[in-house]
Amino acid sequence: MANVAIRDVRKSFGPVSIIKGVDIDIHDGEFVILVGPSGCGKSTLLRMIAGLEDIHGGNISIGSRVVNDVPPKDRDIAMVFQNYALYPHMTVAENMAFSLKLKGVPGPEQKKRVGDAAASLGLTPLLERYPRQLSGGQRQRVAMGRAIVRDPQVFLFDEPLSNLDAKLRVAMRAEIKELHQRLKTTTIYVTHDQIEAMTMADKIVVMHDGIVEQIGAPLELYDRPANRFVAGFIGSPAMNFIDGQLVDGGLALPSGAVLPLEARPNLPNGTKLTYGIRPEHLQLAPAGTSGGIPATVSVLEPTGSDTTLLVKAEGGSLTAVLRDRVALKPGEAVALKPAACQAHLFDDQGKRIASA
Repeated sequence: MANVAIRDVRKSFGPVSIIKGVDIDIHDGEFVILVGPSGCGKSTLLRMIAGLEDIHGGNISIGSRVVNDVPPKDRDIAMVFQNYALYPHMTVAENMAFSLKLKGVPGPEQKKRVGDAAASLGLTPLLERYPRQLSGGQRQRVAMGRAIVRDPQVFLFDEPLSNLDAKLRVAMRAEIKELHQRLKTTTIYVTHDQIEAMTMADKIVVMHDGIVEQIGAPLELYDRPANRFVAGFIGSPAMNFIDGQLVDGGLALPSGAVLPLEARPNLPNGTKLTYGIRPEHLQLAPAGTSGGIPATVSVLEPTGSDTTLLVKAEGGSLTAVLRDRVALKPGEAVALKPAACQAHLFDDQGKRIASA
């Protein structure tokens, strides 16, 4: 196991800058997830850590060693890819042992390591099968087993669950987290799925357009997002944003409705701000309720345990997650009342300035 230090790392493809001076500290044994929308640079950064992409500026260290010019095979890392990358003509056991064979590990030691990894991943009955005889989840387990047998300092995962169906993703998510808790190997995991990031990570790195927007524990990012981008990206459904002007009683909307604030920021009246409120922090209220947002029901999505309500309000659409089953029809007038203690305020640059 080892810590990983990323210092002012940069990467360009021709004139296009992809990674724009990234700094990240990953502690020994930590499970860190790089998350962000497609094109944000997270997979490129992971490939730079692995040595599969050149570094055009800054340093990457694994343990006490700067690895900028170290070949991938000498970095003591193991990578699990999105597409499994298994050899179709080899059995599960042969796939898992292949890297050990290349390193000249004796046969009995190869067999022991493969057996131990297979037992931990539930692959023992499948060792003599070929990849074509396995399901998607089983293939991903084999890819993980191939990484485990190497006993590396760092595991790298590049969107390993994106090819699986929704139910299997949930199961594999738990298996990977349980595996990390057992092995305690430093792990860097890339995904665009913020639910994966929230449920699996010790620490999340939110990336956008080649920069790091915020680093923190999952609930820290959820409760105290640094800016509007992080607030809108972390959480599902996404946070609602409503533009208004600061007044003595809260944030005034063009309609005259005033949204409540638990604590007023030290800014002059008339300051233009954006009010952020998560869907689960909106409550349904009768139309015309004081402190409510006037809206018209657009779509009702019952899921059994709760109901997702999409409405049209001034400034655009809003989403509310209601814990009760409600009988509403499209076109019906309602009001959504926010919980003032859960509100966030953002300035015109998108920076979070207050959280009531």
